[in-house]
This record gives sequence, C-alpha cells and structure tokens, in this order.
Amino acid sequence: MKGIVFTEFLDLVEEKFGLEVVDKIISDSNLASEGVYTSIGTYSFSEMLQLLQHLSTYTKISIDNLLLVYGEHFFSVIETSYPGLLATYKDPIEMISSIENHIHVEVRKIYPDAELPTFIVEEKTADAVIMLYKSSRAMHHFGLGLMNKTFEHFNTKATIALEKIKEDGTEVRFIVRKN
Repeated sequence: MKGIVFTEFLDLVEEKFGLEVVDKIISDSNLASEGVYTSIGTYSFSEMLQLLQHLSTYTKISIDNLLLVYGEHFFSVIETSYPGLLATYKDPIEMISSIENHIHVEVRKIYPDAELPTFIVEEKTADAVIMLYKSSRAMHHFGLGLMNKTFEHFNTKATIALEKIKEDGTEVRFIVRKN
C-alpha cells in the first residue's frame, strides 16, 4: 500500500483526535515500519489494518465509519494535488464511472506499483451507475467517502447504496443515483 495513504491517514487522525492518539495507535501496533512513512514508500496493508483497528478501539468508531471519513478527507488531497484530473470531468457520474479506465491509469503513472481495487461498470446512464468493487482489502467505505465528496465537488446530490456480494466486503456493488 502506498505511503501517501498512511501519511494522509495519520494527518487526519492528528487533525481529528490529536497527536497523542497518533502516538497511541502507532505504539499499540506491531509495525515493521515503526510508524515511519513517506508518501512515496510502499508498506504492508497489515499496518493500515492495525492502525485502523486500534483507532476504532480507542474512539469506539467502526472501521467502516473511519474509512468513510478518511475517504472524504482523501478527496481533498486529490483536489489539492491533482486539480487537472478533476477538471477533466464535468459530471460526477462520468468521473465515478471512469475510475478503472482513467483515474486508476493516472494513479499508476505516479505510483506504478500501486495495488488498486478494481471497479467494473455494470450499468450506466446519464443519472446513475452501478459498479462492482473488488479488493482483497475490503476498503469499500473509503471508496464511498471519495464518491460522496465527488458529488459534493460537482454541487450535486446522490443516493449511494452498497450491496455486499461477499460478506467480507471484498466484493461490493455500488448503486449510485443522482437525486
């Protein structure tokens, strides 16, 4: 998992809960990196999982809800760091439906060894898209947070439903409809 995912996560934890909580979740975890991350480094997903589990235990917030807030936060990183990518799109449905064939292609140019989830568009209209998410990491709520902020970015409202295909969350169907 790319380091930017870790550095931004820890920035969010510090912003929301304070530096002491960052120190606590790092010290409570068994991290090969010892909690030292660079945005361009690559780290084991197990480290992120440990950090999330300890933060969830400490804050009493579910991992899914933590990932949702983190996805929403991460969208601001995309807005700031890659405004040209967002400017390519005039509509949130177009942007969301192009995750696999455009956005992830651009991400791989910057981070060639990034391990990204797969998004398969099953159905698409001007006002809706149904996509299948596949990832061994089961971070679909991170994707949900990004989608929420995508609609906010375009000053549009949407209803986004999740349908777990696999109970462990490694395959999830997103049903997205503009309101």
